[in-house]
Amino acid sequence: MIRPALTTDIERLQDIEIAAGQPFRAIGMDRIADDDPPSTQNLTGYIERHCAWVSTVDGVVAAYLLADRIDGFAHIEQVSVHPDYGRRGVGAALIEHLDQWAKDHGLTALTLTTFRDVPWNGPYYERLGFHEMTDAPDELVAIRAHETELGLDEWPRIAMVRTCRN
Repeated sequence: MIRPALTTDIERLQDIEIAAGQPFRAIGMDRIADDDPPSTQNLTGYIERHCAWVSTVDGVVAAYLLADRIDGFAHIEQVSVHPDYGRRGVGAALIEHLDQWAKDHGLTALTLTTFRDVPWNGPYYERLGFHEMTDAPDELVAIRAHETELGLDEWPRIAMVRTCRN
């Protein structure tokens, strides 16, 4: 079941983020695995703006998605699935939920930035219908520049887009 995130979910969302980062260790990206989860203040902001959703499985929060409106698109800031619930379509369902939300709010596409070569990043989003943006709009260029400042370009990153589905 997908529902809006609540402030009472925050600790679980942070736990999910920590757990979801651990598989990066297996591919030599320990620095990513060691990243801090989103702060309580950051998550509260998304929840208050009604731009945070969770997916529950048997009553347990299994995954979450945070979104922003950027350049007239619904931008996926973060989507994370606890590894215990991986490969069940939980993340894809959250993205489909965002797709409908975007259409309901007059937005035409979903965007995100991600690691190009990490199997559960770029290739995964391609399977969901996203493709690399060759000419990113201004706000997305600014996000990529910020990611570069943070040192995330140690591994190739890309911006991706998918037109909302009918």
